[in-house]
Amino acid sequence: MRDHGGASTTSALWLRHWPRRPRAAVITLHGGRPDSYQTSQHWHLAALRMRPVLRAAASAVSLGEVVLAHVRYRHRGWNDGDPLNDAYRALSELGQLAGPVPTVLIGHSMGGRAALRAASHPQVRGVLALAPWLPPDEPVVQLSGKQTVVVHGECDRTTSPRASADYIKRARAAQARAGLILIRNGDHAMLRRPGLWHRTVTAVVTDLLGPHEQCAGLADSSYASASPLML
Repeated sequence: MRDHGGASTTSALWLRHWPRRPRAAVITLHGGRPDSYQTSQHWHLAALRMRPVLRAAASAVSLGEVVLAHVRYRHRGWNDGDPLNDAYRALSELGQLAGPVPTVLIGHSMGGRAALRAASHPQVRGVLALAPWLPPDEPVVQLSGKQTVVVHGECDRTTSPRASADYIKRARAAQARAGLILIRNGDHAMLRRPGLWHRTVTAVVTDLLGPHEQCAGLADSSYASASPLML
């Protein structure tokens, strides 16, 4: 990996809530740009967009047991996989602090791509990717044995709902529990029908951190559906 900004001593795990006895974690990864070595800042719009998403996830969990955090990127761009490396660093830091707690990653756009890649980490139980950026050759083998839900706006013109559908098809072939949910008239920035986006986050996180035998939630419905679920 190239390092255009020098070695960073800044933590990759930006903690937002830390319970006394952590038993699980939810971590968000925001969007960015295909190529940029500009320093990522917490006040960038892509980062701010994930704050209500994390609040929606928080309503699905017991705050006495679940860590809530963001991944802190060094750079704004994907570059050579910089946000993926930042995600791995954040997961390593989480493991050092809390032990191997089951973790759900929630990523938007570029962050969705990074979250799906980071499913290879043994601590990751499931991934919720919101309007992810998924090039045609994006790997899926790391999703085997994991739970994966992609939520995409039907009218997204920045990233492709069709690419998400292809990705989920390939993920299922790789033995992943994977499903696709489409938001009717939804856009890339999640500004249209924001309440529905956030309720969907809450419902999916409930399923991803729930017992594996639980079979009645939105995520489970998406896994069982041959076509995308439309909300």
